[in-house]
Amino acid sequence: MAKNKFKLNYSGVGQLLKSAEMQGVLTEKATAIKNRAGEGYAQDVYVGKTRANAMVYADSYKAKRDNMKNNTLLKAVR
Repeated sequence: MAKNKFKLNYSGVGQLLKSAEMQGVLTEKATAIKNRAGEGYAQDVYVGKTRANAMVYADSYKAKRDNMKNNTLLKAVR
């Protein structure tokens, strides 16, 4: 039986990780987490050096306090 070889195209993977499609997937995931967390939370998607990144954060004082007391963002990720 012949062995199959696989060679990863690193520049292609880098382009995929920064692509608009990947940003769209991250936006969907971040929106779902933000909605589960409740009011006062915001989201952002940006492209870094090696990949696209998404973040959800407490934007208001009330949300920051809620997150500190209840770990709301951690629970929303699950």
